[in-house]
Amino acid sequence: MNLLGVGSRLLPLVLATAALAAGAAGLGGLALWLGLLTVPAAAAAAFVAASDALEGRPARLRAVAGGVALALVVLASAARENAPTGAAPSPLATWALLLALLAYAAPLLAWVLEPVGVPRRTRRQRRLRPAEVDELLSRAA
Repeated sequence: MNLLGVGSRLLPLVLATAALAAGAAGLGGLALWLGLLTVPAAAAAAFVAASDALEGRPARLRAVAGGVALALVVLASAARENAPTGAAPSPLATWALLLALLAYAAPLLAWVLEPVGVPRRTRRQRRLRPAEVDELLSRAA
């Protein structure tokens, strides 16, 4: 098992959770720095997911969720940076981080609910009889 791939996916989630917790605890400076550290980690995870999706791996939902979460983390960091010194934490920063965490949870929710999906019926193809095969080949020639 390769833990480096897992780490790149979990690092932005852990940092965003820590930034949200620090902001809720009233540690605005720590929340700001944790939010700023989250941005490159979220960008790396989003780029890895997008490249996986472009290679044909089943990572489309993870790529979209990572991109949305990256945008929300940048929004939260910008809102927290532009807040007045000593003021209450910006509700926009808090909500953006919370929505980023929900975006990171979307692929997990889809993975958990995947077995519940209704299986598609495949249309059974009729086998051609030898006479039909000969007729099709004679028409093609």
